[in-house]
Amino acid sequence: MNNTLAYKDEYLKEELIDGQVVLMSPRPAINHITVANNISAFFTIYLKGKKCRIFPDGTDLYLTEKDRFIPDVMIVCDPEKIKYNGIYGAPDLVVEVLSPSTAKRDKSYKKQVYEQCGVREYWLVSPNEKSVEQYLLTEGRLELAEVYTLPADYLTDEEKEPYLTEFKCSLYDDLLIKLEDIFEYV
Repeated sequence: MNNTLAYKDEYLKEELIDGQVVLMSPRPAINHITVANNISAFFTIYLKGKKCRIFPDGTDLYLTEKDRFIPDVMIVCDPEKIKYNGIYGAPDLVVEVLSPSTAKRDKSYKKQVYEQCGVREYWLVSPNEKSVEQYLLTEGRLELAEVYTLPADYLTDEEKEPYLTEFKCSLYDDLLIKLEDIFEYV
């Protein structure tokens, strides 16, 4: 028996999407991991001593009988939703970092489930485009609030002016999020 293979099998991540078990593979690229870690890091610092908690990649999110996701980052402000084996119910914020193998699902099916379950804010983060799409729950629908993009370094200062590179999370009036922090080392 190959012990290495048995060890790896124990740690395979899988989601339940519309009743189907979906293995999360291949493993994320370095830029994907870097972006998710950067987002987790600034929320960890910001939320210290506050009611809301951050949960990084690897935490199961139970939304419906047919849907158990593993978002890259989520913030939960209701402690009743936090159980020993995961989060039960809609987080206040969900962040999905896009990968070629998951982007279509993140933009369509998962967004729809997050919307139906009442996630207040949803981010789709693209390491390749260095952009964040921010969706806010408005009258029961996750509506695109804005797309923020870090301009390419080769652009002139004048060409960079129209780019929106800072924004606020709708959950916190005093937290300014800078794209340069999200995409540091990418």
